[in-house]
Amino acid sequence: MQLVIAEKPSVAKSIADVLGALDRQDGYFEGGGYLVSWCVGHLIELAEPESYGDQWKKWTFESLPVNPEHWQYEIKEDTKEQYDVLYGLLHDSRVDEVVCATDAGREGELIFRLVYEQAGCSKPMKRLWISSMEESAIREGFENLKPGSDYEHLYHSALCRQEADWLVGINGTRLFTVLYGGKVLKVGRVQTPTLAMLVERESKIMNFKKEQYFMAHILCGGVDAATERIDSKTEAEQIAGACRNGQALVTSVVKEEKTVASPKLYDLTTLQRDANRLFGFTAKQTLEYTQSLYEKKLCTYPRTDSQYLSDDMEQTAGNVIKAIFSSILFEENMMFNPDIKRVLNSKKVTDHHAIIPTMEIAKADLAALPETERKILSLVANRLLCATGEKHLYETVKAELTCGGYTFATSGKSVLKNGWKDFEDTFKRSFKTMEDKEQEDKKLPELSKGQTFNGVQTKISEHYTTPPKHFTEDSLLSAMERAGSEDMGDDVERKGLGTPATRADIIEKLVKDGFVKREKKQMIPTENGIKLITVLPDVVKSPKLTADWENALTLVAKGEMEREDFMADIETMVSDLIHTYHEVSDEQKKMFAQEQKVLGKCSNCGGEVVKGKYGAFCKNKCGMNVSRIMGVALSDEQVESLLTGKKTLLKGLTSKAGKKYDAYIIPSGTEEYHYTKDGEEKSGVQFKFVMEFPNKKFTGKKK
Repeated sequence: MQLVIAEKPSVAKSIADVLGALDRQDGYFEGGGYLVSWCVGHLIELAEPESYGDQWKKWTFESLPVNPEHWQYEIKEDTKEQYDVLYGLLHDSRVDEVVCATDAGREGELIFRLVYEQAGCSKPMKRLWISSMEESAIREGFENLKPGSDYEHLYHSALCRQEADWLVGINGTRLFTVLYGGKVLKVGRVQTPTLAMLVERESKIMNFKKEQYFMAHILCGGVDAATERIDSKTEAEQIAGACRNGQALVTSVVKEEKTVASPKLYDLTTLQRDANRLFGFTAKQTLEYTQSLYEKKLCTYPRTDSQYLSDDMEQTAGNVIKAIFSSILFEENMMFNPDIKRVLNSKKVTDHHAIIPTMEIAKADLAALPETERKILSLVANRLLCATGEKHLYETVKAELTCGGYTFATSGKSVLKNGWKDFEDTFKRSFKTMEDKEQEDKKLPELSKGQTFNGVQTKISEHYTTPPKHFTEDSLLSAMERAGSEDMGDDVERKGLGTPATRADIIEKLVKDGFVKREKKQMIPTENGIKLITVLPDVVKSPKLTADWENALTLVAKGEMEREDFMADIETMVSDLIHTYHEVSDEQKKMFAQEQKVLGKCSNCGGEVVKGKYGAFCKNKCGMNVSRIMGVALSDEQVESLLTGKKTLLKGLTSKAGKKYDAYIIPSGTEEYHYTKDGEEKSGVQFKFVMEFPNKKFTGKKK
């Protein structure tokens, strides 16, 4: 019997339905000679540093680097129940072979392998590798199961990714948090360089100096022609004055036919970019909506970095295009002869082909989809039509005119054949999109060299130079994809920060950690984000270095680089980082010092009592206990009241008999205390006080 393990319950259900495993059990399906179960994302994760020993429990510089000799794993508490189900199934005597059916990619491989290894399973393993959840694709996948050993290098690259992220994240975060002694400064292998790009852009915007300039215009024969930039308004006015009511001569007319090739199909990043630009969806939302469509069998696998289909998919693509016209109703139908060969290229398809709809769209009730998913599905469908459509053809006209001894230029554009843009225009009419409106291209009147115009009118226009634009998720995803590429040759396997599958989570993490904020569609670094990048060294914020690592991970996955060599480079970088950055000035430490709320004057030494992470304390560290009385933690308001000598109500005190009661505490100075706990002497200073008990209200009941 085969045990099939999918990544999540919904996928397991789709597979079970195809295999005939229809009998629902606790945590799995059974039937047709199969057991089909599931993970719930990552069930197993790397252990925290403190699990390796006391030396890494506290955050100290002396304990760095945190570099385990042997990696330990922990079963996630919130999904332990499902792990126990899988453990039982993996050791079920009926099971003689295990099929890995998690998502066909690096993370999917890791999710399955960690469960398989943690359970101590050694049964033969096969791999299901599919790009669609359609019944036909699942059947074909099971007819062509691959040996699990074929994906050993992919597993190694996944381990490298996980361990590298852990080492850089744990050591970088502990190092700079300890050095600067304030807020937790989170450092990540990919998130820090991404933040650095945002901060660099913000710096350019903040340092931008707006410059005013002018242009002189002549207006004649339906043409508005202008000079180049003129910095002086007086000079612009003089030029306009010299040409007013004069004669203009057309000195040159250049016409040029140009084409815009149809766009490529969507990979995940380009889909996320367009969905952000058109609908304002975040990268994470787009991935969630597309994943849901994939699980509903309406589109192919989303976590892909390819924009092509394999050579054997010509018939499939043609059928899907017909299904689009019959089921995804745009504003109108068009005569269409798709050029499918243009989107076929097996050499440019790695793990998965580009995202396209499936034939299921012809059978499904698309109106029942959430609007968000319907928008994504329509976007993906429209891109298939655009990608196989005809070229967009247009003509540009550039003309120069002279008047009063000065040269003026104008230009125009006219569409000769709309081609694939017919589909794009129709799509935009069908959906209310958020993208910035493009300026309408003006069409020039017919001009010819030597043509003259009399009685020329003039004007001047005022302009300002504009700063760089803030990143949107669209432009940030593009920058992440291209990061470091200018320094890499064309032969490099993978460029950029992160992968299509991880970029959305990286952006969300920066927002969650308080280093980036969203303002409408703009992504803006916060003050803490800017400070963090200011203090971090280039080695942890360089997009080039992280892009190099991403390329190296791809080489590990292809078996062209040893896992040990990759990890040795990471460990060396972490070690060098710690040896290079071991102290900072007191002035620098103040950058991340958190303002502490002052609650009053210490009753023992007169110093400031401030609010701390674990309760109030005296900044002079005189030994005064101001955070608890008789085992009850004091609120800020209670501490403030007691420090001013006021009678203060404390609730939930416990008597020696174990009964709960409330009492008023009236401070009357301080006193020393001494006691022994676990063989250790404890001493300090505490409030001296008198107790009063609240009058109990009469309830009308006899005792």
